[in-house]
Amino acid sequence: MNKRPTLSLKSAAKPAAPKMRASHARELKPALQTNFQTSLKPDALAYSLMGAANAIAQVRTGTNLPLALGHVWGRLPEITPQARGAMQDISYRAMRQLGQSEALVSLMAPKAPEPLVSALLSCALALLASPDEPRPYEDFTVVDQTVTAAESHPDTARAKGMVNAVLRRFLRERQALLDAVLLQPVAKWNYPQWWIDAAKTAWPQQWQAILASGNSAPPLTLRVNARHTTVEQYLAKLAAAGIGASQIGPYAVRLDKAVGVQLIPGFADGEVSVQDAGAQLAAPLLDVQNGMRVLDACAAPGGKTCHILELADADVTALDADAKRLARVGENLQRLQLKASLQAADAQNKDWWDGQQYDRILADVPCTASGIVRRHPDIRWLRRKADTLQLATLSGKILDNLWQMLAPGGKLLFVTCSLWPQESEAQAAAFAVRHQAVRLDAPGQLLPAGGSGQDHDGLFYALFQKNA
Repeated sequence: MNKRPTLSLKSAAKPAAPKMRASHARELKPALQTNFQTSLKPDALAYSLMGAANAIAQVRTGTNLPLALGHVWGRLPEITPQARGAMQDISYRAMRQLGQSEALVSLMAPKAPEPLVSALLSCALALLASPDEPRPYEDFTVVDQTVTAAESHPDTARAKGMVNAVLRRFLRERQALLDAVLLQPVAKWNYPQWWIDAAKTAWPQQWQAILASGNSAPPLTLRVNARHTTVEQYLAKLAAAGIGASQIGPYAVRLDKAVGVQLIPGFADGEVSVQDAGAQLAAPLLDVQNGMRVLDACAAPGGKTCHILELADADVTALDADAKRLARVGENLQRLQLKASLQAADAQNKDWWDGQQYDRILADVPCTASGIVRRHPDIRWLRRKADTLQLATLSGKILDNLWQMLAPGGKLLFVTCSLWPQESEAQAAAFAVRHQAVRLDAPGQLLPAGGSGQDHDGLFYALFQKNA
């Protein structure tokens, strides 16, 4: 009988702080066999593991996770809704635990694995080391199905023995291995080192809670459409459907347990939309009145555009540089039976503007998105330290351009989903000085928070009024 390959722990008693091997660097851009059609059955965990691993490998070469998953799903005509959901769940778990998983692989593997092998191991280790109790799958099932997945793909088949050995060793020495890798900040917190340092600098008292919040799964929060119903009435409707929920904002309802949108009462009829409770503050802060001319710059996917129109009969223009994303605004408007003018153009330019000034402008500007990593855990691995300055510079240009489009006495709401002061408070303060803008009351920086009465992402709000 052939013995399974075994690997020895280099130093479990005196754990070192191993560094990532070169193959784990984002700069490596291997040619994945993305068109390979697997023979695995869609109802097998191995099928979902391989799909998730393919998505993770794409993220490590610079593709955002939703787009990567879309690529995977588009190549699998036989995929079922259940398999699609499993791939999404596994890949998001893997993103949230990627620092730890890659440190474990770096410690256990005899040499740096090929990218798809590394991604497959990261997916498996995210399940085996899941903080959930009980874990989503039995340990034996995860190991068996990961080896089956490895065997099914030409990029991973030769490594199936190593995959088996690494995962079985992890089960044998789980605590010692975790103790060893958790000495590394990147593995402990599951963020790049520069991100950890930035959080410490910006929020010296709260940085640990901020990082921990980004590693939690977000709630499913709904925005109740004030044109259709009230929060109280909608909560009663949910209760009648056996869905637990609570109010966490003027229009915000958080479900006790996430469900598919097709199962949410009244969703198809426009009674509610999915939107974070923090993001729901934008429309009320703008204080839009009936008949006003309003610009929602950088509008996609349209949550704030729709909320504005739910609260007032206004002449709204939804602007976005990405025509494909702008189409999503149109879809949301149609579902909610609302109307707005859609304009595909760049907010830092004015060649699209008709010269008529707006009474209200919502400027939800580009940023590092550091405040929404619990919803988009891939962002931390895609961003670079230099992105903060580059995006802050771009956002400043957008704000300056939009200010000239605001009518005297009008209000501009500056919004960003960043936690870094360079993109938020420092940007707002500099903007006010440049334009002698009157700064009105607004929440300022909202750190990510969760609890019985609140649950929202990290956002920043600054409201300005133009002198008449």
